[in-house]
Amino acid sequence: MVAALIVATLGITTPSAAPARAAGGAPHHTPTAPRSAEAGRWVEGTFTAPAGSRRYKLYVPGSYDPSRRHVLVVLLHGCTQDPDDLARGTRVAEHAEREGFLALLPEQPASANPKKCWNWYDPAHQARGAGEPSLIEGMTAQVARDYAVDPARVHLAGISAGAAMASLVAVAYPERYASLALHSGLAWRPATDVMGALAAMAKGVADPDALGAAAFAAMGERARAIPTFVIHGGSDAVVAPTNGSQAARQWAATNARALGVAALAARDSASGTEGGYAWTRSCYADGREAAGRCLVEELVVRELGHAWSGGSASGTFADERGPDATREMVRFFGEHPMTRAARPAVPAERR
Repeated sequence: MVAALIVATLGITTPSAAPARAAGGAPHHTPTAPRSAEAGRWVEGTFTAPAGSRRYKLYVPGSYDPSRRHVLVVLLHGCTQDPDDLARGTRVAEHAEREGFLALLPEQPASANPKKCWNWYDPAHQARGAGEPSLIEGMTAQVARDYAVDPARVHLAGISAGAAMASLVAVAYPERYASLALHSGLAWRPATDVMGALAAMAKGVADPDALGAAAFAAMGERARAIPTFVIHGGSDAVVAPTNGSQAARQWAATNARALGVAALAARDSASGTEGGYAWTRSCYADGREAAGRCLVEELVVRELGHAWSGGSASGTFADERGPDATREMVRFFGEHPMTRAARPAVPAERR
């Protein structure tokens, strides 16, 4: 039953061949309207690169000012969703309007996956310079050039398959994203085929610490600690709750290696209730600092299923009860700009 629910909900299919490559090698970006005319509105556009083409929606708040730098939040939808659906369920535009950040929502079409899932379990989409990670990062970079974006405050988030892909993108392009947020997701690269994906979603992975070491190695010379916020439902029947704790553990291991320490130190722990759901929060910090920053924060919402916590019922996979996940992610992002010392040089092709 669980496997059938996973397949039906997340649309796992046999991995396709490597994605078709567009003619020519230079990325191409086509916004439908100039930025100055779209403040306070959704802008639709298309990004095209050698790995293919993806549409997106970009929310530009009414307070957007091209004379100053703004935060950019990139948010990846889950299976069967699209940017409109995700925007409704997360209320991301309301938060962007209130906080003054830009929100970029890439779209995974049915032509790339029958259920619109990001292909996180397919090796063709798990590394730098190819597949969907290259499209998401390329789109991020182009929007950052077209708009007044602070390169130290570009953040990445996703839900479910979008969260699994977000981890892959962050490891592939650590110089691009200041921090990461994973909702109802998994550890980094937990599977490389369909059966492995089903097993991971149902039972988690064998060794999240080993994945943490592998993720650090995959970053190569660009390796850095990436502050990560993990939120998961304790009653998730699609992506088992153990995946949330394993994602936090994997990122703690990755970040510890990036910092050159044996492990992150357990800091504050708290619990409470919000919207009728009980929650527990844990924090893991750099033990070298007396009041170390929370580099990995895990929020478990006990009664929450496979849904965006504190979201809007106008979107799918969203539960109006529980802590507001969008609010918590935005708060975490605000606490974690990329410092100059921690920011690797952006490769020449992205300058």
